[in-house]
Amino acid sequence: MTTPGIPGTPGTPGGPSTPATPSTPAAPSALARAEALYEAGRYEQAGTLAARHLADDPEDADALTLLARCRHRAGDHPTALVAVEQALRAEPELVMAHLMRTQVLLALKRYAEAEAAARRTVELAPDFWGSHYALGTALAESAEAGGGRDRARRAAAYEAARTAVALGPEEDAAHFLVGLTAQRRGDHATARQAYETTLRLNPQSSEAHNNLSLLRLRRRWFRRGAWTQAAEGFVASAALDLDDRKARYNLEAMAWGTAAGARWVALLGFLAVTLGAAPVRTGATGADAVVPFVIGAGVLVGAWGGWAVWMARRVPRRLRRPLLLVARTCRPVLAMAAAVGLLGLYSAVTLALWTYDTGFLGITLFWAVVITYWVSRSALNRRMPKD
Repeated sequence: MTTPGIPGTPGTPGGPSTPATPSTPAAPSALARAEALYEAGRYEQAGTLAARHLADDPEDADALTLLARCRHRAGDHPTALVAVEQALRAEPELVMAHLMRTQVLLALKRYAEAEAAARRTVELAPDFWGSHYALGTALAESAEAGGGRDRARRAAAYEAARTAVALGPEEDAAHFLVGLTAQRRGDHATARQAYETTLRLNPQSSEAHNNLSLLRLRRRWFRRGAWTQAAEGFVASAALDLDDRKARYNLEAMAWGTAAGARWVALLGFLAVTLGAAPVRTGATGADAVVPFVIGAGVLVGAWGGWAVWMARRVPRRLRRPLLLVARTCRPVLAMAAAVGLLGLYSAVTLALWTYDTGFLGITLFWAVVITYWVSRSALNRRMPKD
């Protein structure tokens, strides 16, 4: 499940612009250039320019907040916290600084302090959707840090998200937070509706694509086309955010699930061929030999043929290449596919060379599929992103 940053902070999606700085000759243009660099994703250069401005005006709260944003984006959260706290000492009621402090504290996993900072933001700007979004995010992450057992915080996070939507109905991030908090509470219908609204407002939201696909995947056995829709969502999410490991992992899990599901076809074909060829190998002749052999061959061909037709309909052409590209770099998927493929190949060879007894090899491949299933499943779980 994917969670975004706090969009109420300036420079993040859905966030307000940085308030104007005092009208001195050099400051506005310097901060404007730094802001432009930040928006372009050049955080180090933006931070350097902001720091250069702060050398002349060390108490400029807006510049300190911008510096904190740059350091936070660069992953230097302790330095970002120092800068934003310095900004709050210079201007204690600067809403953007409180929002930034909330975001940095969440990154540092200091959830109680982040929640307090978000509540202070709500006090300062009760009519600003981003304040309630920040509070909802802090409450949601605090609840998850406690193992998801804090139902009161989960409920409060959901209500804060709903307040954010009421104040900012066109803000996609607010709708996303409603979806996220509803999903964590088990209200999948509300979560699905919220994610769909998010994508209507912002089709480029990789987080919404990812989380909506997770919900669709839950209904894959009950709703026709749900599996395909989920795969399309994961592909879209991975394409929109190349650094997002969650969507890629979900695609790996789907590819592994496809290979693991084929093990039943391989095992059924193996048993059918083994039992069908057994009478011939024990000396049976005539109908006693031919009928079991034909039945076994029919089961083998029918099972693999049916599986191929089903997968062709389930995985449309546009999804095959992304899934194959993901599978090629995922060892658990490759191991599972290899084990299933070898057992399927053994069954086909046994059918063609029905007079030869290769029982030991068949039993070995049979158990190899069973063991590979559990080993590859464990290996896949270890690849799961930690958050």
